[in-house]
Amino acid sequence: MELGIIGAGNMGSSILKGVITSNFLVSDDITVFDLNQEKVENLVKKYGIKASESENELVEKSNILILSVKPNIVPIVLKKIKDKLDKNTIILSIAAGVSIDFIEKNIGSDKKVVRTMPNTPAQVMQGMTAVSFNSNIEENEKNVIFKLLNSFGKSVEIEEKLMHVYTGISGSLPAYVYVFIEALADGGVLEGMPRDKAYEIIAQAVLGSAKMMLETKKHPGILKDEVTSPGGTTIAALKVLEDGKFRGTVMEAVKACTEKSKDMAQK
Repeated sequence: MELGIIGAGNMGSSILKGVITSNFLVSDDITVFDLNQEKVENLVKKYGIKASESENELVEKSNILILSVKPNIVPIVLKKIKDKLDKNTIILSIAAGVSIDFIEKNIGSDKKVVRTMPNTPAQVMQGMTAVSFNSNIEENEKNVIFKLLNSFGKSVEIEEKLMHVYTGISGSLPAYVYVFIEALADGGVLEGMPRDKAYEIIAQAVLGSAKMMLETKKHPGILKDEVTSPGGTTIAALKVLEDGKFRGTVMEAVKACTEKSKDMAQK
């Protein structure tokens, strides 16, 4: 199988790293194209992959073609490659707001199209990716796509209409977590903790908490209760968060992100 990646930015290079590190594919089976030749040359040097001179050259070599470009660039790329596409080539887009229908209208409804939404922790092999397939994708092809996406984290199939809310609860989530971590660190500094120590402590605690939820399968409310002793320190802190409308504010943030995703969608 030959994998082609158009776009050598953060997400494109993260996917490349995952695919190679997990041994999903070997370097010789991967080709990358980007207008920024320096980025491509760096990836060739680092991973031993192949470089392509053009989008069309890449299309002709690829069984799976990943569109790792900004949403506004997708129509330009599709226009360039549509006449070179084989009906058996799988087009996998990671562009926010670009629907399967939009891609089909540009390249034909007989093509195989996958829409995904990864997040930035893919850069450290801990990404979370949502995926939707068009009707032309067969079950064995779905299995291949899941193996590819799981090479840099985890993936889950959702209805395409849920991609906007997925953006609100996962695609943009790293930013929420970083703000939360920074605020916690500020609190630690206020109480005398050195900032570098605070960041290390908090980041590991967040990582451990997430892992505990995934591995125990316990409801987050139960895990919260297990930390919260009657009349203790944790309930005192939670009281302040509740008084500050922490939950409601987070819900409003998700709603705002979801609505903005809808507004930005390609028509």
